[in-house]
Amino acid sequence: MKNDPRFQPVDAAITPRFAGIATFMRTQRHEISPDLDIALVGVPFDIGVNYRAGARQAPAAVREASRLIRRVHNVSGIAPYDICNVADVGDAPVNPIDLARSIQMIEDFFTKIHAAGALPLTIGGDHTVPLPILRAIARERPVGVFQIDSHADTLDTLADTRINHATTFRRAVEEGLIDPKRTIQIGLRGSRFSPDDIKWGQDQGFTCITFEDYERMGRAAVIARAAEVLGDGPSYITIDIDGIDPAWAPGTGVPEIGGLTPRDVQVMLRSLQGKKLVGGDICEVAPCFDPTGVTAVTAANLMWEMLCVMAYSRVHGG
Repeated sequence: MKNDPRFQPVDAAITPRFAGIATFMRTQRHEISPDLDIALVGVPFDIGVNYRAGARQAPAAVREASRLIRRVHNVSGIAPYDICNVADVGDAPVNPIDLARSIQMIEDFFTKIHAAGALPLTIGGDHTVPLPILRAIARERPVGVFQIDSHADTLDTLADTRINHATTFRRAVEEGLIDPKRTIQIGLRGSRFSPDDIKWGQDQGFTCITFEDYERMGRAAVIARAAEVLGDGPSYITIDIDGIDPAWAPGTGVPEIGGLTPRDVQVMLRSLQGKKLVGGDICEVAPCFDPTGVTAVTAANLMWEMLCVMAYSRVHGG
């Protein structure tokens, strides 16, 4: 039943935004269940990084920042809570000193969400997090990927390990979880470990749009290319917040100057309305590096954009 009072967010006209316990976008806390359409999830995991930790604090910070979010999208008119049952299902369990065990625990948690028939919308955590999510939701068939990122995350190893925030999408290809020919990476930039950092994905069939490409092509052309690459098949959204220029989002572990603006990412996410979306995540928000809180506010607003297009997809046959 839609408009079920159990799934309606707290009304800011009645309960002030600063009051009460923070949840994602002031939705209700709810257990994983078959009557849930979209599950909002935190994954407080950051032991897959090789530089600056802190993304384990992101779910709490984004919950707090998302008190700002209202009910209806100002451009599309989508009102996700009127057409879908949306709830905050809490955080996936993790072991803070055991990476392999954490990855399995995260996968198990998202397997329960998938089995219940809900679409997961996640705040990580570092960018290792999409791998266990994809293992849970994409085993039946590979999915396309819409990725905003400074880095391709397709290394074979980092620090002599095969599962970390720089190898996620290589492992996902090897495991048959994503379709390389339906994968687009936007905003790639910054110094690289080797010439092969991006080339491996390109050789598999990824569409890799560097920030230099983005400037040359223009946003509209990039949106058109993304629509072409994703096509009509099931697709997953993943955003590394470092894809956004650190002038706008300084709270991240590996900041890269000269990048996308939040407005760029907003508009690109809105263009995904009508795609068959199976889930999404925002990763690498590290609140400890941003005393202003603007990175968490940006992530909360991008989460809202993703929620709206995912709700549309859920209702219209995604």
